[in-house]
Amino acid sequence: MPIFRLSEKVSFPPPHFAAGNGLLAMGGDLSQERLLAAYRAGIFPWYSPYDPILWWCPDPRLVLYPGDVYVSGRLRRTIRSDSFHITSDTVFDQVIRECARIRLENNEETWLVDDMIESYCRLHESGYAHSVEAWHQGELAGGLYGVCLGGCFFGESMFTRVPDASKVALVALCRHMVKNDFDLIDCQVTTSHLLWMGAREIPRRRFLRQLKASVSRPEAAGKWTVRLEPSLRPEIRSS
Repeated sequence: MPIFRLSEKVSFPPPHFAAGNGLLAMGGDLSQERLLAAYRAGIFPWYSPYDPILWWCPDPRLVLYPGDVYVSGRLRRTIRSDSFHITSDTVFDQVIRECARIRLENNEETWLVDDMIESYCRLHESGYAHSVEAWHQGELAGGLYGVCLGGCFFGESMFTRVPDASKVALVALCRHMVKNDFDLIDCQVTTSHLLWMGAREIPRRRFLRQLKASVSRPEAAGKWTVRLEPSLRPEIRSS
């Protein structure tokens, strides 16, 4: 399949033209207008430091329906122990930079180059990008961030410095989404960790159909208030 080169015009080719590995297009920019157009179409940027901007729409697609998040007995005990304090949208910049830093510390490549970080921080300032933070003994122990449009949260990355911190943040996000009648979390790329947490692969065609309905819902403007309240903990499904 051909790889499309984007022009200055903010538009994308139809996602079903993506190559077998999900690569659809290259070029363009990381402006807010283009990023939001990409997410609404089920497309996301992902590239290495010395590559051009690459745009992807893989098939199958990994999604997590918030009510399906899996909580093991051990994780349930961790949540009940109050080891972590959950906040949201308080240190977005720190969360995204930690997601990049921890990969570099582990000698792994990161797509979170400076231009990406700055672009998502602008999305956060505009109310489209959100972070969920897990604190342990007053220090940021883990968290995640992503973009929200309508009833869909597009999960971008997560990190943990204390065992279970990012898992607790994900559970808190899912409970927030259930409480506020969100539809799904787009996990984008399949990982064993997310599969263990309850995510599943679905055909791209089905994902795009669900996404179209989800992003047409009204936007939830402003900062989020995500908490893992004691009253919500019994509702968490566990093994």
